Amino acid sequence: MNRLIEQPQTAAFFGYLEDWFATLKVWKSEEIFQSPERCAILSVDLTEGFCHFGALASPRVAGLIDPVVHLMEDAWEQGVRNFVLSQDTHDPEAVEFSAWPPHCIRGTEEAETVETIKTLPFFKEMTLIEKNSIDSGMNGGLAAWITAHPQVDTFVVVGDCTDLCVYQLAMFLRLQANEKQQQRRVIVPENCVQTYDLPVETAREIGAVPHPGDLLHLLFLYHLALNGVEIVKSI
Repeated sequence: MNRLIEQPQTAAFFGYLEDWFATLKVWKSEEIFQSPERCAILSVDLTEGFCHFGALASPRVAGLIDPVVHLMEDAWEQGVRNFVLSQDTHDPEAVEFSAWPPHCIRGTEEAETVETIKTLPFFKEMTLIEKNSIDSGMNGGLAAWITAHPQVDTFVVVGDCTDLCVYQLAMFLRLQANEKQQQRRVIVPENCVQTYDLPVETAREIGAVPHPGDLLHLLFLYHLALNGVEIVKSI
């Protein structure tokens, strides 16, 4: 593995990756939301169980709340009315718990949307889709919502985690459009997505799988871009 890291091609790629990330652009919201009826903001897993308490809570994820709420408020002011919250709401005996500690169980506080979003004056206008899988696309509710809103062709994806639920959601939107020959923009603002960090030594101590947050955040943003998802620094 050390030989792989030391290969010139690998070093060159990581240099390219850092340059790519450094040149992400800030987009003006009025450019994205100029036709608000055609736009939607899809938030994934901004719940108490990922932000504030529980086995999978992360301060890195909690740091997303303010920029996401700011984006939602900005979008609403510009006329956007399509807001979808795709959130873990697990069965108590969820099969997924064989890979992850129990979290966001249906009926518990962990499964609740974070309070800052719930206090938005237009929260009741949002569509909540409960999911029992890491992949939002596995829940038929999302596909049904898309079908019921054929005018929406610009999707802004926010939330957590960059390499897990955000990645799966953005890829579902992109690949579904590709399969159906539909013109669709899928946009991910980097400041509104994040993932957790679990260093190697800590992972060894607790018998878990290491998870370098900064690296995986960057790699999965790049892989989304590789698949036609538009990655921007912020909106």
